[in-house]
Amino acid sequence: MLIEQFYLGCLSQASYIVADERSRRAVVVDPRRDIDEYLAFAAAHQLDIGLVVLTHVHADFVPGHTELAEVTGAPIAMGEAAPVDYPIRRLVDGERISLGDDPGVTDAVTLEVLSTPGHTPESITLAVYEHGTDPEPRAILTGDTLFIGDVGRPDLLGAAGRSADEMARELYRSLHTKILPLSDRVLVYPGHGAGSACGKALSADTVSTIGAQRIGNYALAPMSEGEFVAAVTEGLSEPPAYFRDDVAINRSGHSAFHPETPLAEVDVDDAVRRAGEECVLIDLRDDQAFAAGHLRGAINVGLSGRFAEYAAAVTLPGKEVLLFGSPDEVAEGRVRLARVGVDHVTGAVTDIAVLVRRPELVVSSSRLDAHRARRVIDELEIQIVDVRQAGELEEGVISGSIHLPLVRLRDSYEHLDSSRPVLIYCAGGYRSIAAASLLEALGFDDVSDLLGGYGAWERAHGKALSA
Repeated sequence: MLIEQFYLGCLSQASYIVADERSRRAVVVDPRRDIDEYLAFAAAHQLDIGLVVLTHVHADFVPGHTELAEVTGAPIAMGEAAPVDYPIRRLVDGERISLGDDPGVTDAVTLEVLSTPGHTPESITLAVYEHGTDPEPRAILTGDTLFIGDVGRPDLLGAAGRSADEMARELYRSLHTKILPLSDRVLVYPGHGAGSACGKALSADTVSTIGAQRIGNYALAPMSEGEFVAAVTEGLSEPPAYFRDDVAINRSGHSAFHPETPLAEVDVDDAVRRAGEECVLIDLRDDQAFAAGHLRGAINVGLSGRFAEYAAAVTLPGKEVLLFGSPDEVAEGRVRLARVGVDHVTGAVTDIAVLVRRPELVVSSSRLDAHRARRVIDELEIQIVDVRQAGELEEGVISGSIHLPLVRLRDSYEHLDSSRPVLIYCAGGYRSIAAASLLEALGFDDVSDLLGGYGAWERAHGKALSA
């Protein structure tokens, strides 16, 4: 038996290849859209990819089932209740998929489908048996049902209008009837790790066991159904606005992404003219380079951080996207955007030297250190905006600040007065300059961000601004 995990740190997302090393038959589970890594692994191990399985309708990324099916001819499979508009093999609870050469072979690697609704109604877990005759599985691929240290959120858009309470009750029953009866020895391979918005307390570990999760996962502690519902629905952060876009894409289906297709070089005057009104111009460089000088109307989301989810958060569905950066940065940014369903990347400006040659098109960013920010707050009637997630507010806040998380800012910026000065802060500065540049692109007159974020503020002034 072969189980290979492919972990993508920038999205905290795990995908898998499961194969029988004798028959060389393989299944890919929850792949991402840039599929070369799966194809290379299959070629190196002489595997035949015969099926692509999605554990549920994902909200946080667009998987690569279309791309793999196009290249390999493998059918796409999902849980029986999957609400999708494209052809799939519908997997029923208890169904077994043998990876043997012959249907009559009983000792081949075998997958068993476990219906585990709760994160979404159609969620499945795959139990992996080294031999079809084994009394228990060697591992389970849990998708977003069970994480290391947590369970899948019951409140996301994949629940098709059902309440978080209803979905949490289904999740409780799924865990207690399908997962917890398994042996402590069974390995747990989740769909996400720390940093994912699909849970609230995910571990940085990417594999565990049922036994370890019984001990260390708060959601698996002995408790009633009602206590479980309260535990898993308390303290959930706002999901990123782009989640609803990805759910729509993942229900309707998408065209295959071909990263090798050349991206058009865009005239810089045209890029600046269209930025903000007609298209989103994303500057991929780091925050210091951006602040020193950038094309007017550009939004900064640097590749060094969780680029895809924050870049998706500042775009709008179907709105054209242009990229600014070196050729290598643009190529990487384009792939990472495709992973979250931002496919309308139509061109790029890759000539960084244009910032020197065309100074009339260049503006700099206002960034205030903690001491200067304090003076500005004391002197001006300024709007202070905290773009962190809700759970981060426990670390302290600047008094008088408005909480508008970056992942929801495109839907909530109208709470602000565009004619009044704005000061934005996050934890360290990555999100705040993205938010500040977004507001500037939307027409705000005077926007600054706090250098070093709330951490710098606390070191300088303590946990709250005095009256």
